Amino acid sequence: MRLTTAQALVAWLLAQRSETLDGREVPLFPAVFAIFGHGNVLGLGTALEERRDVLPVWRGHTEQGMALAAVGLAKAAQRRQVGVATSSVGPGALNMVTAAGVAHANRLPLLLLPGDTFVGRAPDPVLQQVENFGDATATANDAFRAVSRYFDRITRPEQLIATLPQVARVLTDPAEVGPATLALPQDVQAESYDFPDELFRPVVHPLRRARPDRGELAGAAQALTAARRPLLVLGGGVRYSGAGPRAVDLAQRHGVPIAETTAGRTLVPHDHPLYAGPLGITGSSSANAVAAEADLVLAVGTRLQDFTTASWTVFAPGTRLVSINAATFDAVKHGALAVVGDAGAALEDLAPHLAGWQVERAWSARAAAVRAEWDGYIDSLREPADGLPSYAQIVGAVNDLSEPADYVMTASGGLPGELVGGWRAVGGEPTMDVEYGFSCMGYELAGAWGAAMAHRRGLVTTLLGDGSYLMLNSELFSAAFAGHPLVAVVCDNDGYAVIARLQEAQGGNAFNNHYRQCRSNHATPPRVDFAAHARSLGCAVFTAIDVAEFRTAYTEARAAALAESRPAVVVVGTQPSQWTEAGAWWEVGVPEHLPGRTAYDEAKPRQLRYL
Repeated sequence: MRLTTAQALVAWLLAQRSETLDGREVPLFPAVFAIFGHGNVLGLGTALEERRDVLPVWRGHTEQGMALAAVGLAKAAQRRQVGVATSSVGPGALNMVTAAGVAHANRLPLLLLPGDTFVGRAPDPVLQQVENFGDATATANDAFRAVSRYFDRITRPEQLIATLPQVARVLTDPAEVGPATLALPQDVQAESYDFPDELFRPVVHPLRRARPDRGELAGAAQALTAARRPLLVLGGGVRYSGAGPRAVDLAQRHGVPIAETTAGRTLVPHDHPLYAGPLGITGSSSANAVAAEADLVLAVGTRLQDFTTASWTVFAPGTRLVSINAATFDAVKHGALAVVGDAGAALEDLAPHLAGWQVERAWSARAAAVRAEWDGYIDSLREPADGLPSYAQIVGAVNDLSEPADYVMTASGGLPGELVGGWRAVGGEPTMDVEYGFSCMGYELAGAWGAAMAHRRGLVTTLLGDGSYLMLNSELFSAAFAGHPLVAVVCDNDGYAVIARLQEAQGGNAFNNHYRQCRSNHATPPRVDFAAHARSLGCAVFTAIDVAEFRTAYTEARAAALAESRPAVVVVGTQPSQWTEAGAWWEVGVPEHLPGRTAYDEAKPRQLRYL
């Protein structure tokens, strides 16, 4: 089949299929996000236009934003579908590097197709080309190497035959999953080649469920049954395996308390008697209390990052760590007893080894007792009060007014701690996306656009601060133009309040975070009218000044988004200094002359150091 390189790539994309967790067959690549320029408009752009009736192409308005939308789509699709983003040469391509970092850190699939400079080099240096004085083969796209699971530069059309199966491997294998980048020189995109028909044969990619080694299972079972106070920690790998019900069933059979990581949130119904709450700095004091008393932690599908482990101070000295993970890289971390395999398959195979084992009732009851204290604390934070609403009150109102199938998101600033710690899940379904692997400001809006494409059982609500809104808001217009409904709650607390909190809590001087602390040549600097700005981007807009008004505005925004098939934005002023506190430590570099250094020196020795 004689095709250009670009035509062959598009034909291959169309041939790839995926099997969802509930057994449906869907396109592996349901959407392409594109901004065209001289590096991709005639090659890949022409090929996409020729197949526009079967492969949807959505126009983004920043390359970073559209690539983040592709990441949000993949997360909402439980990694069973992959968004594609293409850009031109140079700055357009480099704008997607941040999104690649988001996908890499969060173990999410993303296909990036940046344009590249001419392989033939006859017109060099071309517009937007970065010349490397010591390496003629290097281009700006080499920046993707550090944040890609797989990288290739296609310098001959026939290279696609060898590289595309590797792209599919990285995007669909739970152990390898992450961003794949194919740099596409613009002259090679337009070259033709006689490709074998077999390259375009439809392929269905089922969820790969690697089963663990029997010896590893036996070792894990021996460690578990010897424990008196075990804790089950559920991470994102449980979500992507569809293993939430199996994990909860195992806990119920044996009376093991459960905690969730950020990526594992909403897997367990909030009122489950064994649910201790979310773990870590942005988690709950209840789960942290149970973790501090546990003598064994069974961590399933999590890489146990510092916000989950409170910089490795949340567990007691001598705690045994057993890690089930599809990726060996993650399973062996911190000297864990590693069980390498799919979360669902591993829990299924582990079950027979635990027959007859039961945790003492007093330990099983510990989860509900401490979580009741945490619930009381959250209830107190949600109570109406005079003045501007707090984040906790906003999260509580959204929680109350959401439907069970709705999807809630955030990514940066103070809202992850409020959403992870304060949200009460009702259905045991994965209905939350807190991007806290990379904590990318701006993901809240761009990712919500992608999530709205994939999550169609309910409405997507994203919560963000004024700082994230100002950093990346253009994809609000993309979603409005495309006709994808979502609700964005913009909490205006006058700057980067959570960083000001960190700065001042360690004894640093207030500087460059709240606007009142920032340098300006104006006696009265300007402020952004977020409502007017969002309205100009094609959104329905609502405002509120207190919790009661917010509940009304949010209800109206939900109705408007669904009725008008566009984003609805709720702008609300919020308190800059009221936070949900889980009582955990986080290691940051504190200079010795600041008052916070004393607390740092006291906490540092508690930090567990595994092999």
